[in-house]
Amino acid sequence: MTLKFTRRAALGAAAALPLAASVKPVLAAGSGAMANSAVARSFMLGDLTVTTLLDGSLPRDGAKEIFGGGASDEEFARVSAENFIPADKAQFFFTPTLVNTGSEMILFDTGLGQGGIQKALADAGVSPDDIDVVVLTHMHPDHIGGMTTNDAPTFANARYVTAATEYDFWSAQEAGNRVGDMVAAKVTPMADKMTFVEDGAEVAPGITAMAAFGHTPGHMVYHLESNGQRLILTADLANHYVWSFAHPEWEVRFDMDKAAATAARRKVLGMLAADKIPMIGYHMPFPAAGFVEARGEGFRFVPVSYQMMG
Repeated sequence: MTLKFTRRAALGAAAALPLAASVKPVLAAGSGAMANSAVARSFMLGDLTVTTLLDGSLPRDGAKEIFGGGASDEEFARVSAENFIPADKAQFFFTPTLVNTGSEMILFDTGLGQGGIQKALADAGVSPDDIDVVVLTHMHPDHIGGMTTNDAPTFANARYVTAATEYDFWSAQEAGNRVGDMVAAKVTPMADKMTFVEDGAEVAPGITAMAAFGHTPGHMVYHLESNGQRLILTADLANHYVWSFAHPEWEVRFDMDKAAATAARRKVLGMLAADKIPMIGYHMPFPAAGFVEARGEGFRFVPVSYQMMG
């Protein structure tokens, strides 16, 4: 398969992203309705402690236009009704993941940059200064926004890891591209602390990068394994827990190469279902962890209850 990433695609995907820097999530961690709720949830995976961190959540109208490319209005409405959700509205969740290996604190993605990541880390008993490694699954604004706070590095003691393809693509964008401008402001200043990885690279013992290109040119998911237990951090492989699972072929507006994104979804979700491996998805309903079941021509996301309690 030939991946198709153009400047036009970059501009289109950037314009469609779910959150502008000036928009505040209505359920931001530590404020409003979320103020008295836990925004960190820990699971044990062998010797690893895996903690999901709710950076924020917000609703958005126009669900079919975002998640149902190629679906008829009737089909989209039917799948929505079968899963007890409205067809015209979606709820976005933004969930970085912290992995404590025993020797390093590794944070996967940094959130929106509106203070949610600091509140969620505090809920987990962790300071930003405790983070040893920051892994960027890709460079959309809701994943890199928290890299800096008031123009200073949020994670002062961390080194950084990201895909070489991802960094090269966004850093080559002309001024005026929303994502490229944010990469220039937040990621490029950290380049001297950054390790650029390829498919199959080991970030830490038991943590391996897996190429899942399509959402962006260098979008990576990460395979975790400890004492025979496995989990995959799927990042933005699937952006909605119903529509993107039931119909992986439905185009998602945020995916830059839609054919490649569909192929990646089918490949990774198929592996998760066949091998019964749990997953954590950045935009899944908090705590963002669950399992995947094959269903018809698609899949079903099964959220965790108490299977992985830490």
